[in-house]
Amino acid sequence: MSNFWYIDLMRLLFVADGRSPIAQNWIRYFVERGDEVYLASPFVCSTDFPITGLEITPVAFSGMIKTYPSSYNSPYHGLRLSPLRIIRNLLGPLTISRASQRLREFIKRVNPDLVHAMRISYEGMLAADAYTGVPLLVSVWGNDFTLHAPANWLMRHYTSWTMQVADALHADCQRDIRLGKQWGFEADRPKLVIPGNGGIRAEIFYPPEKGIQEPVVINPRGLRTYVRNDIFFQAIPLVLAKRRDAKFICASMEGEPQAMQWIERLNLSSAVELMPPLPYAKMAEVFRRAQVVVSPSIHDGTPNSLLEGMACGCFPVAGDLDSLREWIRPGENGLLTDVTDPQKLAEAILHALDNKDLREQAAGLNQKMIFERAEYTRCMAQVAGFYQTIIGREKNNQISGKLATPLEY
Repeated sequence: MSNFWYIDLMRLLFVADGRSPIAQNWIRYFVERGDEVYLASPFVCSTDFPITGLEITPVAFSGMIKTYPSSYNSPYHGLRLSPLRIIRNLLGPLTISRASQRLREFIKRVNPDLVHAMRISYEGMLAADAYTGVPLLVSVWGNDFTLHAPANWLMRHYTSWTMQVADALHADCQRDIRLGKQWGFEADRPKLVIPGNGGIRAEIFYPPEKGIQEPVVINPRGLRTYVRNDIFFQAIPLVLAKRRDAKFICASMEGEPQAMQWIERLNLSSAVELMPPLPYAKMAEVFRRAQVVVSPSIHDGTPNSLLEGMACGCFPVAGDLDSLREWIRPGENGLLTDVTDPQKLAEAILHALDNKDLREQAAGLNQKMIFERAEYTRCMAQVAGFYQTIIGREKNNQISGKLATPLEY
């Protein structure tokens, strides 16, 4: 007799920031598939696809945040170094216990087959505290383990608790699966590694018909505490000293005082274009204008924007992080460098701009890799199977009264 339960359509409850295009890109797949989809969002939100039920479950002062930038950037793009961001990091965990009561009641009403919390802080922490016995899948986004978890003892406690409670784990890099085990996730539980937004939509992110002739460099990361944009801007004059024709595009920085100060101080107005937050399709068009995509981050998993740029034919230059070595082989399909050093970052950008053959080689390798490992429909089909495995495993546990055979995707 098979140990698998085949489940066609599912009743799914997502605990996620419903404003986030990353979460929406993922959830939309199951709505379109015909599953019964519910959403518990810490933030007031709306979706352009129909869901069966929505519950607003404020946590970590999320009720004080009223807007969300109309881009595909981080849900915390608008917080950065604001006082509210500091308060959330320090005191946010103290709000979890009370907030979890509301989520627990919603879970009981919905009675889902699976709860999927998309990000550890604070959605995963909230779902773990509200655990009712329904299988819980937790996603790791970006720097949940490397930046947020060690921030203070409360964050350490709730991160560890979330990993102990989680029945399954999803991450966008193998590094975070390893870190999940260090934080308390049991090694024999199901786990899956695919991009955090569900993958790259090939119909949107694709290379230009003709190679880009202009030496254009794009930084798609916006302003975040863990992205060294200060170093990026300091590297620009060093690049211009040898490539006066180079142009730089900075996504989601239009009107940002800090970015404008860097431009004025370094006299970069003729070389730098600050862009507003853009939706997916528009951002893909911007990527197709560029030869090089730069991600000057010191904390990261697998940045969705970096994969999107690579899918559009951009040559990647990024910080030398373990998570990015899972995607970039330096000197073959990209470059990894010390993004805390303006000279080293400038040298990497210049190397990319000056080597057409390397860029063309990387573009071919990256197209193949993204199709095999990060294409949206292929990835989300894996996710649907993964959900069914988790649910089936729980049903087997209930019938047998013992742990099911560990399964790993």
